[in-house]
Amino acid sequence: MANVVRKFYRYLSASANRKLDDRADPRVQIDQAITEAQRQHQALVGQAAAVVGNQRQLEMRMARQIDEAESLAASARQAVILADAANANGDATGGERYEQTARAFAGQLVAVESSLEELKALHQQATFSAEQARRAVEDNTARLQGQLAERARLLTQIEHAAMQEQLSKALDGMSQLTPPGDTPTLAEVRDKVEQRYAVSLGRHELASQGVEARMLEIRRATMDAKASNRLTEIRTALSADKRSPDQLES
Repeated sequence: MANVVRKFYRYLSASANRKLDDRADPRVQIDQAITEAQRQHQALVGQAAAVVGNQRQLEMRMARQIDEAESLAASARQAVILADAANANGDATGGERYEQTARAFAGQLVAVESSLEELKALHQQATFSAEQARRAVEDNTARLQGQLAERARLLTQIEHAAMQEQLSKALDGMSQLTPPGDTPTLAEVRDKVEQRYAVSLGRHELASQGVEARMLEIRRATMDAKASNRLTEIRTALSADKRSPDQLES
């Protein structure tokens, strides 16, 4: 029974995931994939930075150890010189004291040199690991750039497909074979406009044939004639006003 329940649950999960994939916006899924790839790249860069940082830290420690070894070696040489000089002058006590100091410096020098050898071995391993980390970052950077280029190409294809779908819908809507729906087709709108225009022409034609239309036409003609006569009187008066000063001077 438990196996049946688990199988049914996995079936429902797979079915839900498939429905989600079918309905999901591919542009959102592309952005999700790129975001995840960028997150993984940043994590890789962080790990590589830690490896390279360890190499640099070992190099700084080695530089300090080398400086310390050189200082101890110089101190040991100086102590030997002083011991030899004291013994040459018959100062056995001073010579022994300088000799002990030289041995102390030499002991510290041996310890520092031993630590330096260990650091060199660690640095060699760290250098190899840092080189691998750098190559991994470079390779992953190239892959990420390829994914970004693929994202641009896919988005272009998606936009082109969406444009083609809209164009197909528009062409289907303009076709008279398209079954009627909530939205009228262009042909249906054209028929309505032509019908309305034809009716208005018919009403105008009927109205223009009536007595009232002819009376209105006569009134309009009479007004136009009066306006023409009045305009003629105004021009005659203006001409008379222009001639009057000349007549007075003569």
